[in-house]
Amino acid sequence: MKVNHYLEEKILEVFITEEIDHHTSSIMRTRLDYEISRFRPKKVVINLEGVKFMDSAGIGFLIGRYKVAKAFDGILEIENASEKIMKIFEMSGLPKIIKFKENKKEEVS
Repeated sequence: MKVNHYLEEKILEVFITEEIDHHTSSIMRTRLDYEISRFRPKKVVINLEGVKFMDSAGIGFLIGRYKVAKAFDGILEIENASEKIMKIFEMSGLPKIIKFKENKKEEVS
């Protein structure tokens, strides 16, 4: 997981490059909660372009980060989720509470 913080815009950008499952979500949860509490960003952007697999632990991970960001008066956005992962999100109802941005590649076209 790679994390960038843009102080002027108060944006925390997170690039997840591994699977999000039961084993990895607890490690990522600890790291990301630390970064959110440290920087208190107005927006947390989680880029899922590098994620090829996600299970129900990933849904819990994202809902938890949504709650943490909201606790610090921030918002959470998710971008670049694959079609396969978007189907999981849609079945779970996650797009009703978290903003999903179109893939950057699609925006350029």
